Amino acid sequence: MKRMTHGNPYGTHRVVEPPGVLPQPAERLDNDMSRLWDNEILIDVEALNIDSASFTQIKRTAGGDEARIRAVILDIVARRGKMHNPVTGSGGMLIGRVVAIGTALDATAYPAIGARIATLVSLSLTPLKIDEILAVNPDNDQISIRGKAILFENSLYAPLPADIPAGLALAVLDVAGAPVQTARLVEPGMTVVIIGATGKAGILCAYEARKRAGVDGLVIGIGSPDDPGAARLEALGLCNAVLKLDATDALACLREVSALASGRLADLVINCVNVADTELASILICRERGKVYFFGMATSFTKAALGAEGAGKDIDMLIGNGYARGHAEYALNILRESDLVRALYMELYG
Repeated sequence: MKRMTHGNPYGTHRVVEPPGVLPQPAERLDNDMSRLWDNEILIDVEALNIDSASFTQIKRTAGGDEARIRAVILDIVARRGKMHNPVTGSGGMLIGRVVAIGTALDATAYPAIGARIATLVSLSLTPLKIDEILAVNPDNDQISIRGKAILFENSLYAPLPADIPAGLALAVLDVAGAPVQTARLVEPGMTVVIIGATGKAGILCAYEARKRAGVDGLVIGIGSPDDPGAARLEALGLCNAVLKLDATDALACLREVSALASGRLADLVINCVNVADTELASILICRERGKVYFFGMATSFTKAALGAEGAGKDIDMLIGNGYARGHAEYALNILRESDLVRALYMELYG
């Protein structure tokens, strides 16, 4: 392996095109793993957890065919040097073992060689090389691979916990920003509506919303009409009601939520869906001066901003930051606190 010096803390030395941008918006990264800069960490990758919006789009493009799914993923990584879906703009995260640490880094401040970690930065900015896709699991958005990846000096990661299986931890950490932000936003007595409540992020948000809103709060979950997860979510008892609605039908969502909430609208709407065109539903079911938290990567800023303007809604709209201080341990602790949530996650993603 060739050792390189003077790597940029934000990884711009790996940007191939266009020049002058950071790795996330870059069109292509250098994924030559025979070279290691002095501020990089080299990882042997075991599995990728592809962002739900991205994997959904890939599955549709491939018609659900596993061979075509593999081909699409390999093509993206070959062309871009990272798993950065050009349609959704999103990535995901990975787990793997540390195999080398750059000489400019204080080794005592980073994981030991051989440590298994989960990256907490998007695959859309992570140099990645896939040698082989070993298995595809379309039900939990994960693929097993042989390959290598690079973490930069400022990249976030978390050690894999000893008490939670790796696949389960990967699923939780992929959406770790959602529950901690929910905990910050929900107050006692609030009416909270979670669109996409049956999914990976939605379940954790429902848990936090129920805990924070308390007995006087109202938590409503929305899942798609054909989603079998609605019954599973109802069984958890985290929501006062679970509605099966097409979230792209804004007026139907407004009608059903308003009826269930006795004419009231939501103080907080949390959008976790992995499909497009749900911005207006989120906006219409939110009360004046309420908040909408867009966590899903399928969200269009343009549709949200202009949709709120067109509907004459004076609301605060928050972009779902995938990072919050302590978010990894916070999300994993939900599985330690709730046997029911852990059992459901194990069934779906373990």
